[in-house]
Amino acid sequence: MQAVGVAARRVVRARSTVKILSNTATRSYATPVPFLSEEKDPQLGDYPVLPYESKQRRSPRGWDDPQMRRNFGEPPHEREELVSMWGPDAPHVAPERAARNFGIAVALFTTIGVITKMSVADRPAVAREYPYSGLVTELGGLEENRARPETESDEE
Repeated sequence: MQAVGVAARRVVRARSTVKILSNTATRSYATPVPFLSEEKDPQLGDYPVLPYESKQRRSPRGWDDPQMRRNFGEPPHEREELVSMWGPDAPHVAPERAARNFGIAVALFTTIGVITKMSVADRPAVAREYPYSGLVTELGGLEENRARPETESDEE
């Protein structure tokens, strides 16, 4: 009975020590910075702070302008070019799942490539060999078969 109580106290003490160490060992230089802050921009003055939400996620029906999904007199967002219907597409797949699917596709293509490379048969025949250094002498030598240098008169 006493052994259980001692073990429980040790576990509680170890957890509190870990908590203290984790609180003191925070890395302030690597803390994430929010991309979009909710602070009011002083340059906007009394302009309303609208939620940063893509208009592509709005319902397609019930708007004065169904193509842009906005009503008459609705103030445009501060970053209208990003949240409008013509802005970047709102992703339908979570980034983690997209990265996982991309990794699976890369692994699949690599596996298919390796299997194809390993399964290709050797050449069914021996490569043809010509006498006299591959007919260099019979064709006039290396100097005779070089491409002629291009001059300005050739371009016309």
